[in-house]
Amino acid sequence: MYNVLVADDHPIVRMGVKNLVNQQDGYRVISEEATSIDVAIRAEQGDIDIIIMDLYMPPGENGLVTIKRIHEHLPQIKILVFSMHNESEFINHAIYNGAMGYVLKSSTTSELIRGLKQVARGEKYLDNNIMVTKEDLLTIKSGPTHLDIDEYLALSDREREVLPLIVLGYTNKEIAAKLYISTKTVEAHKANIMHKLRLKSHAELIRYAFHHHLINI
Repeated sequence: MYNVLVADDHPIVRMGVKNLVNQQDGYRVISEEATSIDVAIRAEQGDIDIIIMDLYMPPGENGLVTIKRIHEHLPQIKILVFSMHNESEFINHAIYNGAMGYVLKSSTTSELIRGLKQVARGEKYLDNNIMVTKEDLLTIKSGPTHLDIDEYLALSDREREVLPLIVLGYTNKEIAAKLYISTKTVEAHKANIMHKLRLKSHAELIRYAFHHHLINI
């Protein structure tokens, strides 16, 4: 039995995908999330096999960044993107960052099911309505040139969970409650983030996050 997490900021989309997945033998949706931050936090619990996720779930971390983070630290989890974006930029980045499949929301339900089952087998899947050029293949192989997030990825897992919450205006107390840590630990993470990114103010942190496309609002 494959345990599936469905992530989308629209409840009706989550409901539709959940119902569709639960109709398939050997698959069950055990979690639903509405933001990329919550996807990453939930994935850490260790019981998720497949994530079906949108790329744009504001407010919060850019879905492309979340994919990279999960793939690097939880490579056993298979990620299938389910998005309205058919632009090659999004598709290429998602696959390069670790997504195993990409299905368009404009496609039929059969596309999503084919993608789900192929990804479950450990095989990559691209929606049949997506045209892949030689340039796309080169981008996927060599990586995107403008999403420079090496400094961000050098942060610890917890620091990368804290950063978008800081940028979105959560208080220390709210961050602590969301991540099940103490406010003193949140303060320590904040200090480490500012030091590692060589930033001096909250305003600089906000500019950094938006400049590097780390946050969706």
